[in-house]
Amino acid sequence: MPLPKEFIGKLPKVELHLHLEGSLRPNTLRELSRGRGGMESKIEQWILEREKQGYRYSTFTEFIEAFKFVVLLLETPEDYALATVRLMEWLAEQNVKYAEITLAAGVVLWKRQPLDQVYEAVRKTSLEAEARLGMRVNWIFDAVRQFGAEHAHAVLRWASRYRSEGVVAFGLGGDEERGPGSLFADVYREARDCGLHTLAHAGETTGPESVREAVELLKVERVGHGLAAARDPEVMGLLRERGVPLEGCPGSNASIGLIPEFRDYPLPALLDAGVTMTLNSDDPALFGTSLEQEFTRAAAEFSLSAPQAAGLCENAVRAAFLPEHEKELLLTQIQQAAVG
Repeated sequence: MPLPKEFIGKLPKVELHLHLEGSLRPNTLRELSRGRGGMESKIEQWILEREKQGYRYSTFTEFIEAFKFVVLLLETPEDYALATVRLMEWLAEQNVKYAEITLAAGVVLWKRQPLDQVYEAVRKTSLEAEARLGMRVNWIFDAVRQFGAEHAHAVLRWASRYRSEGVVAFGLGGDEERGPGSLFADVYREARDCGLHTLAHAGETTGPESVREAVELLKVERVGHGLAAARDPEVMGLLRERGVPLEGCPGSNASIGLIPEFRDYPLPALLDAGVTMTLNSDDPALFGTSLEQEFTRAAAEFSLSAPQAAGLCENAVRAAFLPEHEKELLLTQIQQAAVG
């Protein structure tokens, strides 16, 4: 019998793999497009197309084009601030108590926008929203793999600058084939040396060797997606032995066609292999999902029990880049909700 929606709704949740730019829902897109000439009609057409396609993409490249479309709407620090508050309001509706939001800092630099002004705007907005919504967020600065090591170094310098102001980690996303992990070993070493946590998208669109590279060469603390790890028992064993959690994103993987359907996500195999799993929504507005929906669908498709669903929330807390005393408070909230 599937878990009641009420149980999933009341579970305090933590989201670790969440892109600010991919969280712009239709109404937020409309807010951003107001007063921008013919952009309003383009937005409506774009939204209609996404809905007709059921938030599915035929290739990863097609998804990247959709991502670029929304990213280019973010023209000013105020736009980024609006995106932040709308995302946090959405998270609060889902009873998300803590989130680590990825800001595509590398894309901000690519657009030649002032990253200091952008980040300071989202940071100020997020602090104000935290007090109002009763939740907390920290930030991850993400570099773009295919832009190379020099670009990643530039993103790292900015992340280091704001390490004491809410940026907790340095990450890497983008095209795994065009930007293999071997290019970035020095960058990750520097990130660790300056006190940042580290993570990387890996094994999303390529094979398990990308996950191994992230763990062994880049020495990441978490792996984004890691879908391909399920194809290699040795890589699953490596994740288990090193205690490296996966930021699982089943809805995202299905929407891009990396798996046929949500039900084909290898959650049972990964859990059986002892891999620490978390559930996340990735770019929820681009995939027509949310963290609450990911839990609801996972519970239905994989017949999760209440302790298993709560356990995924607890995994996310333990994998979060938070002080131990804050983790303990979150774990207590989850345990109380699970038995309440």
